Amino acid sequence: MPLVEHLRELRNRLVKAILAFVVGAVVGWLLFDPVWDFLKQPYCSLPQSHVVDKDECSLFVNGIFSSFFLKLKIACIIGAVLSAPVWLYQLWSFVAPGLYGRERRWTYVFLGAAVPLFFVGTALAYVTVDKGLAIFLGFIADDVLPLITVDSYLGYVLTMLLVFGLTFELPLFVVVLNLAGVLSSERIRKSQRMILFGIFVFAAVATPSADPFTMLALALPTVLLFEVAALLAFLNDRRRSRHDPYAELTDDEASPLDLEAIDAELEKGGRTG
Repeated sequence: MPLVEHLRELRNRLVKAILAFVVGAVVGWLLFDPVWDFLKQPYCSLPQSHVVDKDECSLFVNGIFSSFFLKLKIACIIGAVLSAPVWLYQLWSFVAPGLYGRERRWTYVFLGAAVPLFFVGTALAYVTVDKGLAIFLGFIADDVLPLITVDSYLGYVLTMLLVFGLTFELPLFVVVLNLAGVLSSERIRKSQRMILFGIFVFAAVATPSADPFTMLALALPTVLLFEVAALLAFLNDRRRSRHDPYAELTDDEASPLDLEAIDAELEKGGRTG
């Protein structure tokens, strides 16, 4: 296909994806109230959220347009989630013709595992949001009134959801790199201590609250998923070595020659000639 045709196809698929996103955002605008109640529930479960009014959960805005942009932001997030099947399909339809059959199978496996892992990570983040908030709001003195703005709280929640969801994808990349032959199980085993240490450092830096509970809530499941990924890589290398007798050789190591088989082939060729 010529370059102009590629660009025309890309334009058409982008238009379809944007239209689906706009429709999803309109639906998200209509669903703002139940979604916002769901997002603020972790904060509303804390006693500090009822300091101003004992019967109502209190969050504050500090600008004239803050409420409008809050609703618009949540509508866009809902629109991106609801339209995900459409824009993922458009992306896949644009890329798939250039892939080999084996690469397409890997993509199916990757997407089939990536989506559930992401949602499991976001679910865990949602459960732990109130724990991190409780730790830091617990330091507030009795004569201090916490005025948590809507923007700061929403930013905190969204960051937690994204960090947990994306971190749960990291072990999947280990499996994909192993399937592609880039990362061997032996190399994973040799670097295992550094990788585990790096996971805990990343969890301490990436979590917005940086409290010990949230860090462990992110690091421990990630370590477990990494161990599962390392096991899958080991099984894959073992399977590959059974089908390929030279799979265990390094790049600078000569493969063994079966001289008897070579002599037999030469004799057979000589007789044929």
